Amino acid sequence: MTEARKVINELLVEIFHRILAIENEGLRQQGVVLSMNEVHVLEAISLVEEPSMTNIAQKLGITVGSLSTAINTLVAKKYVTRYYEPTDRRKVLITLEPIALQTLQTHDEFHQKMIDAILADLKVHEDEVLIQSLKKLSGYFKKW
Repeated sequence: MTEARKVINELLVEIFHRILAIENEGLRQQGVVLSMNEVHVLEAISLVEEPSMTNIAQKLGITVGSLSTAINTLVAKKYVTRYYEPTDRRKVLITLEPIALQTLQTHDEFHQKMIDAILADLKVHEDEVLIQSLKKLSGYFKKW
């Protein structure tokens, strides 16, 4: 592995883990008791047009089987409700309960504070090269 590849790998892994750790700690301080994986499942449910198991799994880039495990936990914790489509009982849909909506609001507020801090501390809005690089990096991972 070349030095540049090694540095890029280390930076990406470090950034990923630090963001998750900061997010986890920030949400814990706000009283969120779910894992980050569970919060991200709630987020995916809120973002899909039709919250079917298939659509949610696609949004997360995981199998329906993996999603089922997470949904079972969220149902047990009373954050989501699972029900069958009335016209097609093969289709399983998920709805968010009020506590899930509150958790997502806290999650969104945390992200806003984090972005505000990044913009203030790093003056990112002044660095067009960084913004374009992050857009390219994001685009790359969306294709993966």
